[in-house]
Amino acid sequence: MTSRVAVAAPNALAAEAALRVAAEGGGAVDAAVAAAMVTMVTEPGIVSLAGGAFVTVWSPAADDAVTVDGGVAMPGLGAEGSDARDVSCWEIDTDYGGGVRMTVGPGSVAVPGALAALDLAQATYGVLPWRELVAPAIDAARDGWPMGSASGHYLPHVRESVFGWDPATAAGLRRTDGAWLEAGDVMVVPDLADTLSLIARDGARTMYTGQLGAQVATDQRERGGVITAGDLSVYRAMVRPALRMRLGDWDLRTNPPPSIGGPVLAAMLARAADLPSGAGSVVAAQHDVLRLRRALLDPTGSAEARAAAGAQLLAEVARLPPGGGHLSPSTAHVSVVDADGTACAITTSYGYGSGVTVPGTGLWLNNCLGEHELNRGPRPAPGDRLPSNMAPTVARRRDGAVLAVGSPGADRITSALLQVLLALATDGAPLQDAVDRPRVHVHLDDDGSARVDAEADVRLGAETVDGLAVRRHPRHAMYFGGVAAAMRAADGKLESAADPRRAGVALVSP
Repeated sequence: MTSRVAVAAPNALAAEAALRVAAEGGGAVDAAVAAAMVTMVTEPGIVSLAGGAFVTVWSPAADDAVTVDGGVAMPGLGAEGSDARDVSCWEIDTDYGGGVRMTVGPGSVAVPGALAALDLAQATYGVLPWRELVAPAIDAARDGWPMGSASGHYLPHVRESVFGWDPATAAGLRRTDGAWLEAGDVMVVPDLADTLSLIARDGARTMYTGQLGAQVATDQRERGGVITAGDLSVYRAMVRPALRMRLGDWDLRTNPPPSIGGPVLAAMLARAADLPSGAGSVVAAQHDVLRLRRALLDPTGSAEARAAAGAQLLAEVARLPPGGGHLSPSTAHVSVVDADGTACAITTSYGYGSGVTVPGTGLWLNNCLGEHELNRGPRPAPGDRLPSNMAPTVARRRDGAVLAVGSPGADRITSALLQVLLALATDGAPLQDAVDRPRVHVHLDDDGSARVDAEADVRLGAETVDGLAVRRHPRHAMYFGGVAAAMRAADGKLESAADPRRAGVALVSP
């Protein structure tokens, strides 16, 4: 029986995978998982099958929403003398995003959780067999895909330094004449279709207790990585009650602690509700919350400590006076809703990429241990979840409307979602208009100084806002995220909106 869905995804192949699965009878979760699998294949350098993912789901049959936590974990379980053994990783500086320092190499790889999260979400909320959801990704990997604008923008900054040192990785990024692939060129990663066929046949646990996991652990051991077979075998995705918040007529649910993104988004929305409308107030809300984040969340090490700090963040924001006052890459997103009213939002990340490809698999490994902006506190214990900015969000409105929304963009995830949700819930903007509107972002440096990044068409009325200097960017700059939103209106009409900043694709079943 055919289902109907609305989907917003990073590219056409991913969005079409969602419609294909819906036509085979799959609901929102099946469609979102299929689209996410294709995304992790066809957005090279941005995401990978060996990253982390969070899945937020709200179905009409459930009392409330949940988030399936497939965040990456700290490796090192069962590694005797791991503190003393040589770990192969190194720092590089790039000009990406105005200048980013990262750590890459085998020793920068965290335990991946994306496949475990997608598998658990599908097994709990989906209706189709796992192999049918992986099939579109197999087709894409076998036939090749045109390199998209996001990969085409990121990779030139790092293809030599991050992706050029491992011959297996570089092989997927070169033309037959040896030149680097560019945006629009057809890309095929050797061995990746076979790896996806293995995942379809043996299930996601092959990454953890099967053939694929054994290949990952062996390569890590031989090349100076930290992941052990023990890390993979004990990894489990976790189902957590989604973080609850209210905005106007909307009940919102997002990624809960110990992740950082959900609590920061909730705090920004709560703070913005206390301030007058306008871009200046959006800046003030971000500035207030980011200072609190730096003081409370970033210094924490364990997931337990981050959970407590997330609750403290929300409490501190509630105590801020109305009207203002301060205390002294790489992700991708898929949103799907179906005609029955189930909303599913999936955000996935693998950092900036380690440059490592596991031999014979086409599997590009993450560098989540090397994302400096997310690893400011003490290192978590082996097995503990690492911090994450991801905030896949679902919502219901009093009149019966249903929403799924999220964004890539590192620390710009929360500021992008803040502005889209405010436009939608407070201004009553149409979905695509809410996504298209100009954005601002408060960037906080390591030394505590801050600036306002603003797209060219944001009306700020001054060279400084909230005491911060303003740096202008082009209209619809990729820097400001790539929101993907899907909605079922109160009358049952399905619609979706993709962000022009990432050349995303929005489709609705016929």
